[in-house]
Amino acid sequence: MPFSEVADRVWVRRVPSYDVNLTVVGGERGLVVVDTLATDAEARAAIAAVERLGAGSVVALVNTHDHFDHVLGNAAFRERYGQLPVYATEEAAARTDPAAPPADRTFASAAVIDLGNRQLELVHLGRGHTAGDLVARVPDADVLLAGDLVEESAPPALGEDSWPLEWPQTLDLLLGLTTTATLVVPGHGAVVDRGFVERQCDDLRAVAETIRELAGRGVPPQDALDSSDWPFPREVLRQAVERGYAQLPRARRQLPLA
Repeated sequence: MPFSEVADRVWVRRVPSYDVNLTVVGGERGLVVVDTLATDAEARAAIAAVERLGAGSVVALVNTHDHFDHVLGNAAFRERYGQLPVYATEEAAARTDPAAPPADRTFASAAVIDLGNRQLELVHLGRGHTAGDLVARVPDADVLLAGDLVEESAPPALGEDSWPLEWPQTLDLLLGLTTTATLVVPGHGAVVDRGFVERQCDDLRAVAETIRELAGRGVPPQDALDSSDWPFPREVLRQAVERGYAQLPRARRQLPLA
């Protein structure tokens, strides 16, 4: 799978395994690789593809969050390029499998990687897919790398470490970093535009509002999926409902008084 240059010196490699994206951002001082895939073999194939670009050497890695399909290639990149700095949020680094290895350049809210003639901005906007998601912004190219806060090839992954009630607000802040022309690279699937993110945000807001409404009516979590319409298939929302109910204030989880 070759790289596709989606904007000036921003290349995306879409890997069939998990349909996950690895992105390379180039500048005067070298290349930054954002997310390093799920296995050593996938990372080594990506390294060979990066070198075929002939655009420079890798000088840093970024992990958008701690899930294995975005971090387990860290070790292969460090083996090839030496002790590369790895950037992630503090929360993501703390939760990363030590085999990755975890990030050593961590931050709570924001960081910048200076590539000489361009900067790569890293921002933690809030909880959503995980507690430690970051987005990476290339201002001069009007590109936003969203990690799994945005997914194109499947419904957003509302898993056991997700924050379904907070995800919509996090995407609202993400949208505030975009223009009508911004290209958004999701964690999985094809590059999308602002309109796609707006629609996905609306669907996630519907999930959050439905959880709140059902809990407010005293519907128990085990009955919630069958008690309303949902914007995504029910089979992908079981953990979202469990997580959402657990994250409500305790008073909202009580059955109404008779």
